[in-house]
Amino acid sequence: MGPILLGVLAAFFFAFTFVLNQSMELSGGSWIWSASLRYIFMVPFLLAIVAARKNLKPLLQHIKQNPFPWFLWSFIGFVLFYAPLTYAAAYSPGWLIAGTWQITIISGAFLSPLFYERKQTNDGLVAVRGKIPFKGLGMSVVILMGILLMQIEHARQIPLHMVLLGVIPVLIASFAYPLGNRKMMDVTNGSLDAYQRVLGMTLASLPFWLCLAVFGYVTEGPPSMSQSLQSLLVAIASGVIATVLFFRATDLVRGNMSKLAGVEATQSMEVLFALAGEYLILSMPLPSPLSRAGIVLVMLGMALHSYSTLRRKDENLKISA
Repeated sequence: MGPILLGVLAAFFFAFTFVLNQSMELSGGSWIWSASLRYIFMVPFLLAIVAARKNLKPLLQHIKQNPFPWFLWSFIGFVLFYAPLTYAAAYSPGWLIAGTWQITIISGAFLSPLFYERKQTNDGLVAVRGKIPFKGLGMSVVILMGILLMQIEHARQIPLHMVLLGVIPVLIASFAYPLGNRKMMDVTNGSLDAYQRVLGMTLASLPFWLCLAVFGYVTEGPPSMSQSLQSLLVAIASGVIATVLFFRATDLVRGNMSKLAGVEATQSMEVLFALAGEYLILSMPLPSPLSRAGIVLVMLGMALHSYSTLRRKDENLKISA
């Protein structure tokens, strides 16, 4: 349950992303600055943490030895994840983006064949190509039904093309984040801790964020002080605290696709945290009964998904015994 609890705690801090991005959007801030400033502000905090732990030199050496994988998977795991999420904030409230984001549980499951699992055999530990966990996906269908209910209700209020502009970027992000995270776990192979891995991916993706910031300055002008401060809060709460907690949780179950899916399922808690944050901080109205039913289904699906994962773990232990 340790990785599960770390995942829930990470979801709480991740929810700051959806609430504050919505706040910046309502105040007229550009998604370009919301996206780029978060990662630019993350750098000094992560540098200080990794340097204080005396782990900076091994990280820089690892990046120097494997530059292409670092830049590729950091671009996919961070850039193709966060830029679409901030863009979607212009078309959907934060709680709805957080709810739709839970499709990453299904997206992550479909990525399983791209990775290898470590399994115990008579010859010792062997690497076996992962398989799509269809039993776990059965539970995830409940989450998908909840997302559809929320989006149907949202589609009643705005044109279809605006709904798609709020959904398609989140779908892209839902595949990019687990793909980049898992591939970087393969690249580092346990040689770097969560702090090092987050800093490394932030540094590797920094050239893109700086280019995006320059583009934002030319097209939108400089960010307001309010947007800069809120981006700083997102960087600390979501970019540093939540990302490190989540990466630590996934590190603990590295090599086991079913357990990894269970940890990723904890991120559905972001829906409740984001909804509470927007209601309490931004004074936004509560969603309609149909949308609330969708939220309940998402939460139920998360619980069933985690239960299914734990039950399969117990069955495997009994078989081993």
